[in-house]
Amino acid sequence: MRYFNLFSNITITKGATRILISDLQRNISELYPLELYELIEELKVNSLEDLVKNYDDESQEIINEYLGFLLEEEYGFITENGWDKNFPPLSHRFQDHSDISNIFIEINDLLTLDKIKLSIDNLGVKYLVIYSTREFSMEEYQNIDNKFKDSVLESIEIYAPFHEGLDKSFFQVLNQTTSRIDSLIFYNCKKQPFKNNEIFRFTINFNHENIQISACGKVNLKYFNTNLSKVLEAINHNSCLNKKIGIDINGNIKNCPLMPESFENIHTSSLEDALAKPGFKKYWNLTKDHIESCKDCEFRYVCTDCRAFTERNMTNKEGLDISKPLKCGYDPYTGVWEDWTKNPLKQKAIKHYHMESLIK
Repeated sequence: MRYFNLFSNITITKGATRILISDLQRNISELYPLELYELIEELKVNSLEDLVKNYDDESQEIINEYLGFLLEEEYGFITENGWDKNFPPLSHRFQDHSDISNIFIEINDLLTLDKIKLSIDNLGVKYLVIYSTREFSMEEYQNIDNKFKDSVLESIEIYAPFHEGLDKSFFQVLNQTTSRIDSLIFYNCKKQPFKNNEIFRFTINFNHENIQISACGKVNLKYFNTNLSKVLEAINHNSCLNKKIGIDINGNIKNCPLMPESFENIHTSSLEDALAKPGFKKYWNLTKDHIESCKDCEFRYVCTDCRAFTERNMTNKEGLDISKPLKCGYDPYTGVWEDWTKNPLKQKAIKHYHMESLIK
């Protein structure tokens, strides 16, 4: 008897019309027809010989073609006389021992960062994202980095407006004088200032668009992430809000800077105070398996959820908004992508969020 063994790093997500096979070692995902899911499920409990007994010659040929495909794509392998017990199913347990993993802060004054320094270490924060509404000088970038040089932070990502002083020599100096800044994204860039053929310690991106934090929440294939940690978090928790803190331009502490509910203000309270507030963690465990439409989507574990902008048409018994993300144009029941701004079912929510300019 021969048996098909699925590699442990392969995760299969069943949608309403298709499946997504994710290779969590190679960080790639591919779409396949729903009938392949049914075959893989049968292969988990039957030998190849027992499986084909239940089908006619034409169906057996299709099964052999699918099996050959699964082997060619290295999703699994065949063994004799039983399954290989060295490849047990991947544990879906998600582990993150920090109280807060990410902070997103919108600032125009660097002094605000001093108010979160101690909390970052107390809470074990790994990643800090800074969105600036104004240009930063060389000294300010160095100041940001220096504030956290002895902290537990693993990386700092900064969004800031582009200015003419950002030439190659600017980044050469910054590369030598900073250690925690990991990524720099400049918006309102009219042209590429130089060809980045030099390897810097941090990544640099120049974007011609005027990036606003209100643009967050867009659901698009290019934003999907097949990453072991991200997928496991999405299976167990909310893929956007779990262990996250947002601070808006006025210092209000929130789950996300774009959400309406505040839990203290950074100018009068600490992040620990906000975290202890009833309701702060209420969205942390809302997975996409419980969100309308998303629960039937094959992309649900590689896509990031958005609770700041939703269709606003459904809540659960705990009062949580479980509506489909507003900025998603994918229909898992047809497998078709459409322009979400043109969907008539979203017009009421678009008006609520004052996004009428998007539908003109």
